[in-house]
Amino acid sequence: MPDLQDKALEMGAENGPKELDNAQPPPPPSDPIDDNVPAMDLPRGWIVVLACFFNLMFSIGTTTAFGVYLQEYELVEFPNTSSSQLSWIGTLQGAMMCFFGIFVGILCEHVDTRILSAFGSLMAGLALIVASFCNTPWKLLLTQGLFYGFGGSFLYTTGLTLTPQWFNKYRAIASGVVLAGSGLGGLWLSFAVNSMIQNLSRQWALRITGLITIAVCGSLSPLMVLRVKPKKRKNIADFSVIRDKRFILLFFSALLGLSGFYMPFFFMPTYTVVTFKMSEMWGTNVASIMNGSSVVGRIAMGLLGDKIGALNTLIMATLASCISILVLWLPFRDFGTLIAAAVVFGFSSGAIVSLIPVVTANTFGVWRLPSIMGFVMLGYTIGALISSPPGGAILDTYGHGTNFTGLIVYGGVFLALATVVNVVLRIVIARKLWVKV
Repeated sequence: MPDLQDKALEMGAENGPKELDNAQPPPPPSDPIDDNVPAMDLPRGWIVVLACFFNLMFSIGTTTAFGVYLQEYELVEFPNTSSSQLSWIGTLQGAMMCFFGIFVGILCEHVDTRILSAFGSLMAGLALIVASFCNTPWKLLLTQGLFYGFGGSFLYTTGLTLTPQWFNKYRAIASGVVLAGSGLGGLWLSFAVNSMIQNLSRQWALRITGLITIAVCGSLSPLMVLRVKPKKRKNIADFSVIRDKRFILLFFSALLGLSGFYMPFFFMPTYTVVTFKMSEMWGTNVASIMNGSSVVGRIAMGLLGDKIGALNTLIMATLASCISILVLWLPFRDFGTLIAAAVVFGFSSGAIVSLIPVVTANTFGVWRLPSIMGFVMLGYTIGALISSPPGGAILDTYGHGTNFTGLIVYGGVFLALATVVNVVLRIVIARKLWVKV
């Protein structure tokens, strides 16, 4: 009987969305029956979590620490270049990581994920090393931005999609631990990069970070093992999912959420220096506070997601992120409130990245996760592109480089819209209020 039930769920997933029960969310499609597939929630899965943790540390962590580089570029190296142009370097890191992640997600179903992770380690590290020899914004755009985004996409995508496959009961907390790696990476990299810039140079900061990325992620790549090998199919990817209204809502949740995600990480350090006339070190401190609170937040959100449901937690997290921007950062001009905004945003915003794969796995099943997350990456890509560069242009054009009001509103509105989309997705999946979703 369980085999027939699994088969029915699997066929239902392939034929598109079904009418949903108003009271209870439908169970996700089960794994294809295979005696060789390891069981979920075993200690072996936590070994994969360890490798994914460091992959996210040196992919997303490097990007969230870009605010320290941006501060150096804006105030020291390229003071006559607009904030919008310079922010494109960090934006391309995140956007290209997500864009190439579309194809890496598909490759995960056809190529050994250990090979993909090792290749990404080498490419990401080399990108930073090559960027260290560049001394103009457009060269940094190609190397620290585009080239690094390409290499980082292999680390990011494999690290994001492998973990949910190994867990059921602890899926959200395991994903939270992995994404805490990006927060911890942003935390120590912010201090390390600033220290290396001040005591060595920006060039040596890039070289050392690149070498560490190759050494750490490359050595851990043999642990990046896919638990479930997807079924062979005629099409290179599973395009049937794009007709599912749940996926469409999930896609826009990712797009809008990431649109508001990067701006505080990129611009709060500069805001601190420009608005409060503080030293660059204080800008670094604010970035580190955000990253530090995100480490705690991603684990806490994971624990909460396992208790009350990943989507329910995601709604709470996007709402809290929105409040931190529009209620704390926007109306106040004192340093204490800014720190409060940084803590709340860091704590809550990590769920925007960490819980999307969990919601995807819970909704569509783990065996299609790499391919479906590849499509979700397109939403992340668009979100990254319409985030910091337009925000920087608003700062330059309407704020004249010193008034951040327009930029803050721009980012906060995206988070408000992401909250609305998540609520709609929750209603589509299950209309009963007290249900774990």
